[in-house]
Amino acid sequence: MSLTPMMKQYLLTKESCSDCILFYRLGDFYEMFFDDAELASKELELVLTGRDCGLDKKAPMCGIPHHAAKNYVSRLVNKGYKVAICEQMEDPKLAKGIVKRDIIKIVTPGTFSDNDFLEESKNNYVMSIFSNKEMVSLAFTDITTGEFYATVFPSDYGVIYDEISKYEPKEILVPESIDNDILKGIGERFGVSVTKRKGEYFKEAAEENVHKSFKESAIDNMDGTLLYAVNGLLNYVFETQRSSLSNISSIELYSVENYLSIDSNSRRNLELTESMRDKTKKGSLLWVIDKTSTAMGGRRIRKWLEQPLIRKKEIEDRLSAVEEITNNISLHEELKENLKEIYDIERITGKLSSKSVNAKELISLKLSISKLPKVKRIIGEFSSPLFKSIFKDFDLLEDVYSIIDRGIDDNPSLSVKDGGVIKEGYDKEIDGLREAKRNGRKWISDLEEKERERTNIRSLKVSYNKVFGYYIEITKSNLSLVPDDYIRKQTLSNGERYITPELKDMEDKILGAEDKLMGLEYDLFVKIRDEIEENVYTMKDTARLIGDIDSLNSLAQVALLNDYVKPEINNRGEIFIKEGRHPVVEKMLSKGSFIANDALINNKEDQLLIITGPNMAGKSTYMRQIALIVILAQMGSFVPAEEASISVCDKLFTRIGASDDLTSGKSTFMVEMWEVSNILKNATKNSLILLDEVGRGTSTYDGLSIAWAVIEYICKNRNLRSKTLFATHYHELVKLEGKIKGVKNYSIAVRKIGSDIVFLRKIIPGGADESYGIEVAKLAGLPKDVIERAREILRELEENKANTGAYPMKEEALQLGFGDFEKDEIINSLKSIDIFNITPMEAMNRLNDIIKKAKLL
Repeated sequence: MSLTPMMKQYLLTKESCSDCILFYRLGDFYEMFFDDAELASKELELVLTGRDCGLDKKAPMCGIPHHAAKNYVSRLVNKGYKVAICEQMEDPKLAKGIVKRDIIKIVTPGTFSDNDFLEESKNNYVMSIFSNKEMVSLAFTDITTGEFYATVFPSDYGVIYDEISKYEPKEILVPESIDNDILKGIGERFGVSVTKRKGEYFKEAAEENVHKSFKESAIDNMDGTLLYAVNGLLNYVFETQRSSLSNISSIELYSVENYLSIDSNSRRNLELTESMRDKTKKGSLLWVIDKTSTAMGGRRIRKWLEQPLIRKKEIEDRLSAVEEITNNISLHEELKENLKEIYDIERITGKLSSKSVNAKELISLKLSISKLPKVKRIIGEFSSPLFKSIFKDFDLLEDVYSIIDRGIDDNPSLSVKDGGVIKEGYDKEIDGLREAKRNGRKWISDLEEKERERTNIRSLKVSYNKVFGYYIEITKSNLSLVPDDYIRKQTLSNGERYITPELKDMEDKILGAEDKLMGLEYDLFVKIRDEIEENVYTMKDTARLIGDIDSLNSLAQVALLNDYVKPEINNRGEIFIKEGRHPVVEKMLSKGSFIANDALINNKEDQLLIITGPNMAGKSTYMRQIALIVILAQMGSFVPAEEASISVCDKLFTRIGASDDLTSGKSTFMVEMWEVSNILKNATKNSLILLDEVGRGTSTYDGLSIAWAVIEYICKNRNLRSKTLFATHYHELVKLEGKIKGVKNYSIAVRKIGSDIVFLRKIIPGGADESYGIEVAKLAGLPKDVIERAREILRELEENKANTGAYPMKEEALQLGFGDFEKDEIINSLKSIDIFNITPMEAMNRLNDIIKKAKLL
């Protein structure tokens, strides 16, 4: 037995997209067969059936209606699968033999472009990596907006992960030969879809492709890994979209050093764009500052937050623009109202580029353009350098408005192939066909009344459906009155359907006019769409500027609502904050209840602040709020404080909280040490470091020693001396103030009332005198007996330390019940030794272990 012709065609098509689920068009359905069918039926909860395929067994099969494909594709892509759409390329009625079919598009997590299923205020990036031993290059694009970014830097896994964390791509394209350590890191950290291609895929015709896609002079000197990363990504866009996209017409080459570097751990710890608890926007810094009115503004302000600036002038230009809006509240409100009525021009441009835009979206584009003159007039009232630059470059897209206004109906149908999209008066032939169609339908309506009078059948109806066309329907009770010139067309259970020569003639005229009309309208729509597409580059620029304006307006609104102040930006190496507040925690609490705190950190006498105090008192909140204030300032935002002067930081690191990394076999302490190591290797004197409870994951003396050594290293290493906040429970470290230059002690104020404590949430100079651990345990609800016994043990330990200068050893420990277990363990170890069957080396090792245990008693 051999495969049927249709199944041969299916398998041949499947070979060209073996890593995809193939949606194979058969009539009104997309069908899946064999492994694809079994997988899709499980993932989409479809009924799995079978189809004769020429083999002994039926081919497993499942299918979906073609009109519902978008929903099913979205579900598969969100699960990390790729879907190849295979369409019928000719009318099955006209086909000679097997219908021609071809893949028209491949949908992947990184190239998914359906706005109905994308988060409007977040980009959907696909990324490519190309590297050699010395250099790594990364390229990113969002095909829905046309943004394209690329960078190159010396090989460093950490930087790769940081950039992935910044852009959050849904898919990463890599050469098959890529270092497995890179892939392992990507898989463990991000769980992102990875697509592999051969090395030649990235290199073939690289210069030609890149120069054809981008016109900027910035690409003239592009070579090596950067050229190949960009070319690979362009090839992948072409492979999946089956064409080049006109909206991908410009590239931004950037250096990672041009923005405040925030590693992936710090982004997570600081909850910049999502909360750690439930991975949602609420509870993040973005949740506080995003008051944008447009989708373009939402994506832009996220980008500003993910990439804070490090050039003083650029930061000050943004701050001045925000300040100008805050000083003109009426213009701020007017700007917001107009921005609210602007649709997502950027993604409509993407749909134009991919030929998937519909007439309703063009009307949305026209309505958006109609608001641009008002927006430009408003920003023309401002005089700050940034607004002047925006005003100068702001194109009103009048040509695009004119094209749509002349050609597209103001209330068009959703489908561009069903007619009803071209404006009345735009084309004479279309107007004539519409008139013929209207006259024909009136003739049909008049026919019904005429035939009722002629036949005396009052229930007679003239109707239409797509299968039988126009017909006259007569109920059974009136069949005796049917005239001789009626021709039976269909028998029903309750009557008959007829046609007359006159009705058949008019049917041909009406349907002929409708078919021709729909064809003509679609052809004209395509012509209008292509004419608009010629303005894609200008539309993209205007959309970007709208995003900038919206983001600046949002930052102004946040400043006005939350009483933020404009920070001074300095190059003195000093961070000074008066009455600073945590922007997110403050919003979670009732108004006015957050306790504000000051901060002074520099590269001189106040370089490393040791912060002590009990758990839950607010040490971590205080440290985080300083980091968030620095980030806000460097992205060009006002900050939650009474006064602030922020030195531009080049990198920001946090080591706050850690957990086991079981997949790679790393304990909590190992993860903690790995993070501290990364910080000490990469920080500079212009960096800001937040360290919380370093060394707590191991024994007291080991942990204290490590914490002490880390402080010394940060303060004494000439190439480091970073501004640092160091929260700890090791009170011994407060002795370092005065011994190590730059170390200062601060603590969280606590008031003790009897056996209870009250957290005052205020940072004060000096170290804490105790940890209040038992009081915190009491607040947490530990049983009363446990709390009382803990206090007894603490008193005995403190008394012994006061008398001997050390914690109890041997006898004292045994009296407290700490040594029994160790004593029994030593005795059992001695009993288990077989002295006649042990080597000298084994004997020495065993004896050494016993001596170590004995010293602890």
